[in-house]
Amino acid sequence: MYVTYILYSDVIHRYYTGQTEDLHRRIEEHNRGKTPGMEKGLPWKIVYTMDFRTRSEAMQLERYIKKRGASRFLDDIKKGDSG
Repeated sequence: MYVTYILYSDVIHRYYTGQTEDLHRRIEEHNRGKTPGMEKGLPWKIVYTMDFRTRSEAMQLERYIKKRGASRFLDDIKKGDSG
């Protein structure tokens, strides 16, 4: 199982989008500052996840979110949920 995820930092008011096979491990890495450039935003919190059977599916959504922008992507989801 693969997961596409979006994290948010209240400290720097930024989103981070990624994909992984082990979400728990990956979030721990981000919050330990092991991902270059992410230490300024600690702590990161999960704001969105979607599961996939294949890595290529997860990567496809990750690319889409990065192209669209995480904030706009999340706004699109909220609009879809409300009506």
